[in-house]
Amino acid sequence: MIPNIKSFQESITRELELTKDRVRNLIGNANWAEEGRFKEAILRKTISQFLPGNLVIGTGFIVANYDHHRGSQGIISHQVDIIVYDGSIPVVFKEGDFVIVTESAVRAIIEVKSATSTKSKSPKADSALNNIIKKFEKLKAFSSFNPLNEDYRQRFIGIFSYSHNSADLDDLQKVLENSAGIVNHISLGRNKFIKFWADRKGLFRSDEEDHYSIYNIADLSFSYFISNLLHSVSDQDPYDRYWFSFPIEGTKEVYRERRVKLKKIKITRIPYKSRPVAKNVK
Repeated sequence: MIPNIKSFQESITRELELTKDRVRNLIGNANWAEEGRFKEAILRKTISQFLPGNLVIGTGFIVANYDHHRGSQGIISHQVDIIVYDGSIPVVFKEGDFVIVTESAVRAIIEVKSATSTKSKSPKADSALNNIIKKFEKLKAFSSFNPLNEDYRQRFIGIFSYSHNSADLDDLQKVLENSAGIVNHISLGRNKFIKFWADRKGLFRSDEEDHYSIYNIADLSFSYFISNLLHSVSDQDPYDRYWFSFPIEGTKEVYRERRVKLKKIKITRIPYKSRPVAKNVK
């Protein structure tokens, strides 16, 4: 009997939605903050079921200090909904799922939202999705998160939204083409999946060919987001489970709706020693 892997992956979407709906049915809109934290916990639990044993999942902050002797060049991130980090590297602080880790330990970070939109409330305001992307782009203050730096290390940086309030591809394109490519995986509801494809010369970014691909993959956006995460954070690419992770016949490229190139910018590599001192990331 040939197992129905596609149905299994679709069931991940159904499980995530059913679990978060149970809480909504019980508390309604009585406490939006607690419901939001619960949705983060649901996704953390789902991801943790598949993670390699050397990786840990939590929520908290990333810290760095580029003055290793006096500690005078410290920076701290905004609070990150989900952090996947290397359990073999000592943490700065840990209490339950809450953790403070150094940037070298981080394998993935994810922002979790109940809903997002690419529509702005006013012509001068950014959309909800744009605001999340801009918040992540501030992580370029961390040396190894900045694609322009020589010690840049690509990580899984994702936005996971249980629903999305706009299906307009033109609005979505505007948000993506003005980004810096820091966010590389986005799930907007159960059908819309977005992946950043970077054309790299050596370890350094070449913006000319960098682009986002927008896919419409019915009921598989959540599972493809998680599968891409697992393949990104593993020490070695688990190529022998591609059949399980990505069960779309003909690959997801069959369902690509649009290819969005980033607006070109002039690239100047920044040597480590000549970088300005970074301030706190808020």
